[in-house]
Amino acid sequence: MSRFLISAILGIASILFAGTAFSQSESGAEQLRQFVRNSKTAEGDFVQQQLRAPKANEPQDKGLKVLRQTQGHFVFQRPGRFIWDTQKPYEQKLIADGKQLILWDKDLNQATFRPAGQALASTPAAILFGETSLEQHFDLIEGEERLGMKWVSLTPKKDSNAKNKNDLPYTKISIGMANNLPRALELTDGLGSVVLVTLDKIQLNINLPANRFTFIPPAGAEVLRLN
Repeated sequence: MSRFLISAILGIASILFAGTAFSQSESGAEQLRQFVRNSKTAEGDFVQQQLRAPKANEPQDKGLKVLRQTQGHFVFQRPGRFIWDTQKPYEQKLIADGKQLILWDKDLNQATFRPAGQALASTPAAILFGETSLEQHFDLIEGEERLGMKWVSLTPKKDSNAKNKNDLPYTKISIGMANNLPRALELTDGLGSVVLVTLDKIQLNINLPANRFTFIPPAGAEVLRLN
């Protein structure tokens, strides 16, 4: 899995799973504030697409081109625990247990462990998995309404206590809110590549067993530990 894709997954997981119900008439930004403030756990399904703009020799009227699509299931518990379980077209799991980040690749029979702080440092997850307010690090800017969602842009604040915008691998982070829940996330990097994630069947504040985020590699698996 590429660093960009891992960063995208982490950014996605960090932002999406933190919420409660709020008025449908509220702005997208206010819905997101309440969602982040009040949600402790969540799970649901996702479809993730990596997109790019058409090249000069390609039709320009068909929008972004899908380079890769995956789908699966997510589970999240604040702070710092999640499972991003890709099920199609291949089986991979990205697991954060609060101390370390684990990538399990079933086809390779390989588990890679790395310290969570180091692995999350360049993504929005480093800020959003913590106990602090979302708006301590980001300005929430109300965007347009499209595709049946109210979109909110997250802009890193420029101050001595927050991450500089250039520290993040994305030039744009946007969340689409609908029916009181985050339904989509767009992450754009400096090369113009876009990761679009859509969410479905979201359940909030569910009870999770204490060992839900524990991962033990199967017997015979290759284990890599990165410092």
